[in-house]
Amino acid sequence: MLAEVASTGISIARQPSGFTESAAVAQEGALAAKTAREQIEKSTGKPAVSKLNAKKLGLSQKKLP
Repeated sequence: MLAEVASTGISIARQPSGFTESAAVAQEGALAAKTAREQIEKSTGKPAVSKLNAKKLGLSQKKLP
């Protein structure tokens, strides 16, 4: 999900025209996400990626009143 958000932000800023430029933006977004994941893993000492989904991990969103 972070790669998509990063790619979208880069795309909005650069306004790529054509497939080649859009592909380069997507690769840059993926690299930003990879760098962030590696930094999180380095800081926590734990893997940031799990095969479990949020529901199985016991994470839930608070419902607004």
